[in-house]
Amino acid sequence: MGSASSMLTQYDIEEVQEHCNNLFSQQEIVSLYQRFCQLDRNAKGFISADEFLSVPEFAMNPLSQRLLKMVDGLNFKDFVAFLSAFSAKANAQQKIELIFKVYDSDRNGKVSFKDILEVLKDLSGSFMSEDQREEVLSQVLREAGYTKDSHLTLDDFIKVLGQSDLKMDVEIPVD
Repeated sequence: MGSASSMLTQYDIEEVQEHCNNLFSQQEIVSLYQRFCQLDRNAKGFISADEFLSVPEFAMNPLSQRLLKMVDGLNFKDFVAFLSAFSAKANAQQKIELIFKVYDSDRNGKVSFKDILEVLKDLSGSFMSEDQREEVLSQVLREAGYTKDSHLTLDDFIKVLGQSDLKMDVEIPVD
């Protein structure tokens, strides 16, 4: 798996499968590897932020800049691990961990009112004023038992979001 242009061996496939908790079949891993190689235009063995932005669905995502911080420079194994949170087989905790990382952009293990407000701004754009965003977020936090001064941890996210049926599935085309 050294260079992106090399072929995957059965050992490589099994290693990647184990790395992503067996959330992808061997055939899906091969398909993901082909896509990874297409994105890794310079065959460096990792994908840069610019290469990720060449995927129209990624570039159009209102959270793309936050996601770029998470994916810039991923090698194939880590690329598959990142995508595993989007697998239909991923459990709620795996999905919530990814969501938490999106909100925790400074990687301090805590999400503040300001962090959530920034994500809400990314998602709502000009459709909501700053005051409206603050009002909505304050109400949501209050209903969940938190205040504007609360710093939410991953455990808090799991407590709040663990009750919902999160849908974050992507389809992996298998040729």
